[in-house]
Amino acid sequence: MTLSAATADGLAAAGIPAGAAERIVRAALEEDLAYGPDRTTAATVDPAAVGIGDVTSRAVGVIAGVPLVSTVLEVGGLPTDGITVLRRDGSAVGPGDVILTLRAPLAGLLGVERTLLNLLTHLSGVATHTRQWVEALAGTGCRVRDTRKTTPGLRALEKYAVRCGGGVNHRMGLGDAALVKDNHVVAVGGVAAAVAAVRSAAPDLPLEVECDTLAQVDEAIGAGAELLLLDNMDPDQLRAAVAVARAHGGVRLEASGGLRLETAREVAATGVDYVAVGGLTHSSPVLDLGLDLRGGS
Repeated sequence: MTLSAATADGLAAAGIPAGAAERIVRAALEEDLAYGPDRTTAATVDPAAVGIGDVTSRAVGVIAGVPLVSTVLEVGGLPTDGITVLRRDGSAVGPGDVILTLRAPLAGLLGVERTLLNLLTHLSGVATHTRQWVEALAGTGCRVRDTRKTTPGLRALEKYAVRCGGGVNHRMGLGDAALVKDNHVVAVGGVAAAVAAVRSAAPDLPLEVECDTLAQVDEAIGAGAELLLLDNMDPDQLRAAVAVARAHGGVRLEASGGLRLETAREVAATGVDYVAVGGLTHSSPVLDLGLDLRGGS
């Protein structure tokens, strides 16, 4: 199945790959139907009934995933012309706020309800958590970035949710940027050797170097690295690394490892440009949303 032009265009406008969205939604719906059709709905709902329902927030948070709603309905065999969006992605919401209204055949709507809510609650949870970091860093000049610690298969959507929350994406995969880490350093025999090898193989690729010590910071900058990942350094070490980097204009720094929301401003105050927070995608609690039917006809 290929998504309609309208649905694909909506995903593209949000920066969500249509192919990835369709694959994820299809897998989720197939998972729900792996043991047979929806027995409960078949027994209780008139096949001719049309339902109207509201997706409503039950908590304070930030919305993400609305462009996926039409994908869920379309892959589920339902019309998409009954979607009325009231809150766009990135919007702050509170208990009782209606995100969108759906009008569709009731049996089909109940069949896709859980997939729809699973995606919206998870992605909105990621956006909500990200917004908390953005607010904690406000005014410092430091920005929060995600990592590749994503749910297998959901990376494109989770990184989209980070953007909805105001965060910045790190690399999307292994091929759009290079990140020299400790195992690469061990494999090639040193930080400078690793930087030289990557520059030789892919001279135009964005390159970041992970540094565990100030000595590695010196070595990486000396090798020409312009973005450093400072792994598990305390504030004093971060400040020292910033001082070294600022003496070489254009070198940017990213703090990573063991970061907590309550100490975000302390880390930002050291002068780093970014904080890398894997928890945005691997540990965000869902935002409580529900689909409340007004009735069927």
